[in-house]
Amino acid sequence: MRRLDVVVIVVYLVAIAVTGLRLAGRQKTSKDYFVGEGRMPWWTVAFSVVATETSVLTVISVPGGAYSGQGFGNVELALGYVLGRIVVATVLIPLYKRGGFVSAYQYLGTRFGPGLQGLASVAFVFTRLLAEGVRLFASAIPIKLLLDEFGVHAGYRAVIIVLTVITVVYTYLGGIAAVIWTDAIQMGLYLGGALVAIGVLSAHVGGAGFARALHAGAFRLFDTDFGFAHILTSPFALPTAVVGGAIFAMASHGSDQLIVQRVLATRSLRDGQKAMIASGVFVTVQFAAFSLVGALLWSYHQGRSFRELGLGSSDDLYPDFMLHGLPVVLSGLLVAGILGAAMGSLSSALNSMSNSTVADIIHGLFRTAPSEASLLKLARVMTLVWAALMAVFACAFSTGTGNVYLTGLTIAGYTYGALLGAFLLGRVVRRADESDSVVAFLVTVALMTYIVREVRIGVGTAGGTVPTPIAAQWLVPIGVVATLVVGGVMSLSHRAPGAPRSGADDGERGPGRERVAEAAPRD
Repeated sequence: MRRLDVVVIVVYLVAIAVTGLRLAGRQKTSKDYFVGEGRMPWWTVAFSVVATETSVLTVISVPGGAYSGQGFGNVELALGYVLGRIVVATVLIPLYKRGGFVSAYQYLGTRFGPGLQGLASVAFVFTRLLAEGVRLFASAIPIKLLLDEFGVHAGYRAVIIVLTVITVVYTYLGGIAAVIWTDAIQMGLYLGGALVAIGVLSAHVGGAGFARALHAGAFRLFDTDFGFAHILTSPFALPTAVVGGAIFAMASHGSDQLIVQRVLATRSLRDGQKAMIASGVFVTVQFAAFSLVGALLWSYHQGRSFRELGLGSSDDLYPDFMLHGLPVVLSGLLVAGILGAAMGSLSSALNSMSNSTVADIIHGLFRTAPSEASLLKLARVMTLVWAALMAVFACAFSTGTGNVYLTGLTIAGYTYGALLGAFLLGRVVRRADESDSVVAFLVTVALMTYIVREVRIGVGTAGGTVPTPIAAQWLVPIGVVATLVVGGVMSLSHRAPGAPRSGADDGERGPGRERVAEAAPRD
């Protein structure tokens, strides 16, 4: 009977590649390849944003967390993310859309100069290579286990290579349009799978099961422990989730090309803003659905621990239910949903890395403007290059050691604060020039590297004090403050760029301010 599940998975993998290419059409220019010539519907972009930020780990870990005592804490996090996206939609998206950019970092080049634009792009692509390489290998772990259950015995490397090759087919040929359409379909599949699981589990546990889970705290939304150490170290503490989460979302969705690229593909500024805010609403719904799966699994298993169920960790709970609690074919569809989550995040990363490499780094090396045909060819070549590098990096983890989950979660902390800080420096400190911004960026990355790797806070437990790293949400505001302070202090050592010696009142305008104004059409 498991053969039917395997057939479902194979059909899905072929269908998603074909569908993506058919919906994307032919690309004639690099702008079409990278931002779809700004013709994508806002709702598909919103779905793509959600699918991009959703990995296999999200799909399996949120139910496991809800089962193990986190309750609906991820929904609490999403509330902060919505607030951050509202700020991004209001403050940053107008800069990108009105400037006609295909990369978020083109604004930094216009405001400060090509040095910071290239530096930000390099930070983005290498951070993304590390994060997505770890994410790809981590995604291969549950997929391999699921395939083993189906009788398909493949190593981690085989899973990584197959996922990469299939994803590259439609990403290489179809560009951002193929990525966005397939993301939307894949989101529908894995979220639909969660709704199917909720329906099946609800029928099993009934109203009494809901009541038991509620009484056990499986539906708890807010963490109201306001201890200072708890706030600094727990991602679910209320101030951390709402305030820190909002600032974190401003960085991840306002200064990370992975997300910004999708918004730039919308038809208008208003559509871009709708896509950004709607993605926050959809993420909240998604977290609520996966958390509800975890709460119902708690009732389904009568609160037994994962060890009592013979499982290796709480992350195995949802995959185990897919395999043993659902009918044949439905199991295959839900496993296909997990594959979709992996492919959605991978395709988005490949296209955005190719975009940033061509638009922010390679384009600046040409003395004369290259033709659109040359840029389109370069875009596709860089898609293949980054795919190969990412697969090699992910395969290296399969024979390495260390906690790949924790590694993936901490990588963003190195650069997000510097990236968002650079954008805010350009908006807030008008006298800052390119040298100020570059030094501030480098100092912040060095500072965040030290904080992520070395700084620990003692958190009291029943067994004593445990050294705990700072919650990821606080790393971004720390980095933003560092960038603004260093850049602001350095800017005091010279005249405002473009200022006349007499100190006339146009002295607050930095280099490129005029160009920004020219690029922005009047309303």
